[in-house]
Amino acid sequence: MASGDPGGSWEDLVTAALLGTDRRAPAYGAPGRAAPVALLDAAAVATVRRRAGLRPARAARRPERAPADRRPALPAAAARRLTTLLADRSGGAGGRRGSSPDLMELLPQWLAAANAHGYAAPPQALPALLDAARGRTDLRPAALAFAGPRALWLARLNPDWRFALRAAPGGGADLPGPEDAAAVRRLWSEGLFAERVALLGALRARTPALGRDLLASTWTTERAEDRLMFLDSLRTGLSDADEPFLEQALGDRSRNVRATAADLLSALPGSALATRMAARAAACVALDRTGNSAVIVVEPPPECDSGMERDGVVATPPSGRGERSWWLGQLVEAAPLGTWAGRFGGRAARDIVALPVADGWQGELHAAWCRAAVRQRDATWSRALLGSPSAPEAGGPGAVSLAERAKLLAALAPAERAAWVAGFIATHGLSEAFQLLGVCAVPWAAPLGRAVVDALNIARDAGSYPWSFSGVMGLAERCLDPAETVRLEALLAIPDEREDAAPGAGGYWAEAFQRLVTTLRLRAVMAQELAPLSADAPARPPRAPARPPQAPAPLPTPGHPAQAAPQPPDAAG
Repeated sequence: MASGDPGGSWEDLVTAALLGTDRRAPAYGAPGRAAPVALLDAAAVATVRRRAGLRPARAARRPERAPADRRPALPAAAARRLTTLLADRSGGAGGRRGSSPDLMELLPQWLAAANAHGYAAPPQALPALLDAARGRTDLRPAALAFAGPRALWLARLNPDWRFALRAAPGGGADLPGPEDAAAVRRLWSEGLFAERVALLGALRARTPALGRDLLASTWTTERAEDRLMFLDSLRTGLSDADEPFLEQALGDRSRNVRATAADLLSALPGSALATRMAARAAACVALDRTGNSAVIVVEPPPECDSGMERDGVVATPPSGRGERSWWLGQLVEAAPLGTWAGRFGGRAARDIVALPVADGWQGELHAAWCRAAVRQRDATWSRALLGSPSAPEAGGPGAVSLAERAKLLAALAPAERAAWVAGFIATHGLSEAFQLLGVCAVPWAAPLGRAVVDALNIARDAGSYPWSFSGVMGLAERCLDPAETVRLEALLAIPDEREDAAPGAGGYWAEAFQRLVTTLRLRAVMAQELAPLSADAPARPPRAPARPPQAPAPLPTPGHPAQAAPQPPDAAG
């Protein structure tokens, strides 16, 4: 780089700043300038370039005009709030965090609400929004949906934001609609792999049969790894009409393709594969009525024959598993759950899982039923396998772990899910509830919110430190209904400490509850800022401006100078 041009790559600038200019003098800047000043000058220039979305390069034709975003603009208060949320980089987590809300943890909820209202992102906020999504993959779906088409426009100009193109269908390319048969056929024959996957997914979402027929037309000429990705696209719009094609795929030369086809067919209870699996599973599990009470007896399959392997059964078990129990579990998991009522004399699911199982096979059998209930999203069986939340150790008949219970809960309606978790917390406290809380709808229903607040109050009275419950406290800040603020205000005072309490725990709890209350109040304000103006609200008469209106400058963000960010061309001019 020529002397006097305060530039340099961003990585070089960061390295120089970390090492110190006395150890690594910058090789750029005006002659006679002190090294620290030259470094700051270069950083200022590089920051403007990064925010503009363009890297310095040779002169070329001007970029195309940014696409229009026809969605309604954010309310002014909400736009200011977004700037504040994106500017926060505290990332406080764990330990003692003080009483201030963690704004970056509220950003996902803010984005979800903004997307629900259908707002467009302010053009000047797009660079900071893309930077935030680049650093946090969990933000990307909501952030890119909010950013809209201009995010892809910017991503084509700045390599730092190329993740947005990778996340977009077909790398951001325009896909033909199903009505344009010639364009569909041309893209399917000549397009890049990512474009073909995106095209197949788009067709399956709108016209599933057309997508399946397109895939079938070139199936035998596709590579094995491509066949696997294409086949997985059939999960969208999956129906009984796909069964003949999937049955054909069961004979594929690739084991992974066969396994995926079998998995898709097992999700169709009326498929021939589901019928075959039901027959195999029923041959292994029966009801013995010879004793004083009915008992389930299990006889696992003696071998894994070629027919089982064709239907997706993996012959070789993982380390530590017996072959026959491994095969049994796969058969029961793939069999439709409706099989068992007829097999056990018309008993309901709750009565079936209550039956004793002979010879120590209960854990294996019930675990397979759990996987089947999750796969088939069967609420009746999930409810039966979960059992009562107040049972000892909250262990349902087949719920062998908290992760398994969380998966079973996902099949229940949100209100029932929240009620079950509230009962679990009321009986067993919060120590094991984190995974279960994660599957509950936000904001938490009133019974669940009360259960969490009561359990936190009990933990405080017990004298433990609040950071022992930091995970649950973080969830409460994001998921608790702001209406619970009234109940929490009584917990803000520092309680009298018990003799056996941890030193200073009461003050730390008061601080944690203060942060929780402050965050809930902030969430309530955020919701009000995002709410569209009522049509019945009286319109305010416009005031004549004292001077020609100008675009407002965004608030400065860390690492960026306090100046207006460039806007996409159609927004600026």
